[in-house]
Amino acid sequence: MGLCALRLGRRAPPRRAVSLRGALREVAGNLPDYLYVGSSTAIVLALFGFTLGNQADQLADLSETDPLTGLTNARGLHERLEAELARLRRYREPLSLLLLDLDGLKTINDRYGHRAGDEAIRSLADVIRSQLRDTDLGARWGGDEFAVLAPNTSKADALSLAERIRSLIPERGGQWPLSGSVGVATVDPATDGGLVSKVALMRAADAAMYEAKRLGKNRVFSLTEW
Repeated sequence: MGLCALRLGRRAPPRRAVSLRGALREVAGNLPDYLYVGSSTAIVLALFGFTLGNQADQLADLSETDPLTGLTNARGLHERLEAELARLRRYREPLSLLLLDLDGLKTINDRYGHRAGDEAIRSLADVIRSQLRDTDLGARWGGDEFAVLAPNTSKADALSLAERIRSLIPERGGQWPLSGSVGVATVDPATDGGLVSKVALMRAADAAMYEAKRLGKNRVFSLTEW
């Protein structure tokens, strides 16, 4: 005699058609519960959106911040430089750009290790940060090169700023023998019309910086014509 397997289970209840009027009566009868669930969901969604917004802001900040020094990175410098050049053309105010190179970083890396080199880079960043006005921007251009963007700053004032930074580097370098070479370029609508591109301004500051290094390092140099 064969065995028969019996399959036991609960039958699903028959579906009940619900009219719109019936659904409205159900909502009205349980209105406090529906309001509670609805408000809770709205709060959760609002908090979720707020969190995502904060994270997006933080990611945007990180994308323009150099992780080693806390200064603006090259991307942030480019964006700010474009904005300041547009502002210069509108308000006819001078704009200065300083490019700095940390002299002898390779020697520090070779002799004391890259951790010492990182400390030297942070020391220069601290010097730059200490001399910035609220309107200025300090940036790490890359490696051992830094930049300072100084809006509404004449050539004379930019040279004074560069000299202050240069003189502080050996004093605040700690145990490392630090010095810096600084190149200065200024756009002044009163003399050159202000029709200078971002590339031209950066090339001028870069050329001045390398001329400072060629002349013996640890000095400030500005091109008279560019």
